[in-house]
Amino acid sequence: MKCYAVFDTNVLVSSLLTKRKDTATAMVVDAISAGKIVPLYNSDILDEYNEVLHRAKFPFSEISIQKILMMIQTMGLEVLPRHTGEILPDMDDIIFYEVVMEKRADDAYLITGNTKHFPQRSYIVTPAEMMEILNEQ
Repeated sequence: MKCYAVFDTNVLVSSLLTKRKDTATAMVVDAISAGKIVPLYNSDILDEYNEVLHRAKFPFSEISIQKILMMIQTMGLEVLPRHTGEILPDMDDIIFYEVVMEKRADDAYLITGNTKHFPQRSYIVTPAEMMEILNEQ
């Protein structure tokens, strides 16, 4: 069974920074290409991914960046969210929350390394928690 998930940008950054394939961030991103996770996105999320991954402080090659962005677009599902009215500690993260809320009826998750930036909900999970969910299915 596959599940839907929005990837917070910090998960993609961590997955590209790690040299180990057995970390939760690497495994959760690999679950996209394995067909276990269908990433949810919209143009604002793609723009953020692109901007953050191109920051000078990160050593990512253009090939690595384009590979992950293309994987999300080709294996993922574009979602046009409605405003939820939710107030988050960091309102820059609202788009991730609103996209996941559009697909909650399909048990979508939001995968983040910064759970404190979002309300405490069972569907807002860390990469390690997402891997546990996938392994239980």
